[in-house]
Amino acid sequence: MIPAPFDYHRPGTLEEAIGLLSRYGAEAKVLSGGMSLLPALKLRLGAYGHLVDIGRIPGREYIREEDGMLRIGAGTRQCVLERSEIIQSRYGVLADAVPLIADPLVRNRATIGGNVANGDPANDGPAIVIALGAELLVRGPKGERTIAANRFYKDLFTTALAPDEILTEIRIPLPPPRSGSAYRKLKRKTGDYAAAAVAVQVTLDAKGAVQRAGIALTNAGPTPIEAVAASRFLEGKMPDEKTIAEAAGLASQAAAPSADQRGSVEYKREMARVLTGRALHAALERAGGH
Repeated sequence: MIPAPFDYHRPGTLEEAIGLLSRYGAEAKVLSGGMSLLPALKLRLGAYGHLVDIGRIPGREYIREEDGMLRIGAGTRQCVLERSEIIQSRYGVLADAVPLIADPLVRNRATIGGNVANGDPANDGPAIVIALGAELLVRGPKGERTIAANRFYKDLFTTALAPDEILTEIRIPLPPPRSGSAYRKLKRKTGDYAAAAVAVQVTLDAKGAVQRAGIALTNAGPTPIEAVAASRFLEGKMPDEKTIAEAAGLASQAAAPSADQRGSVEYKREMARVLTGRALHAALERAGGH
C-alpha cells in the first residue's frame, strides 16, 4: 500500500529537528532507521503530516564505556551493535538479541534508538534496557533529561517522550564483577516478532548468591513487562534449580499476553516461564555461577 501524503524534512542538527517537532506538534513524527515506522505508514496503521528524518544527523552513532556507563548513541545501527567487541565481550543480552532482530537487511538500517523509543512491546530493545537498569537520555526544547527505562513505557506505542523530544542516548551501568546477562527468544521464522522472549541480567556476590537481578519480558503485554516479583525473589538467594524454577514461574505470572497467530495466552505464558529459566541459566553461567 501507499502511505498517506506527508511532508519530508531532513534537518542537519538535533536542534533543528527539535524545532520542527515543536512547530508541527502531533502532526510530526521522528524517522530514524524507519524499519518500523515506514511499514506502519504503508499499511495505514498511522498517518503524519510531517516526517522528521534524523538518520543523517552526525554524531549519533557510537558505543563507548565511560563514567561508569556503557553509552550507546540512539542512532547506532543494529549491525554496528552486532559487530561491536564491547557488546560481544561484556553485554551478553545484547550479543544474544541483536542477531535475532528481523534480518540482516533490516539490521543494516534499523537503529537501537528507534527500537527502544517506538513503544512497541514486540521490539527486543525495550525489555533489554529494562533488565539492564538503563537510563534513557532525551533532548527537547527545554534541554536534556534522563528517564529510567522501567518508567519509560506507558501503554501500547505510548512512552514518556514528549512530542517534541528525541531519544539521544542509552546509558547502561557497567556490569560489576561476577555479572552476566542473556536473552532468549522464540519466534516462528526469520524476520518475525517474538512469540515470547526474556531478557535477564544477574550479579552474584562473593558467596555466589544473587546480589542483583533484572528480568523483563518481550511481547507479553501492551508494554514490555518488568518481572519485579521474580527479580526480587532471586536477590539474596543461591541460584539453585529450585530457586530458578520458582523465579521463572513468577516471571510467567507477570505476563499478560494476547492470543494471536503466534499462540494462545496459555502457550505464551508457558513459553515466558521456559525462556526465563533458560535465560537465567545462561546469565548465571556467564556470571561465573553454576
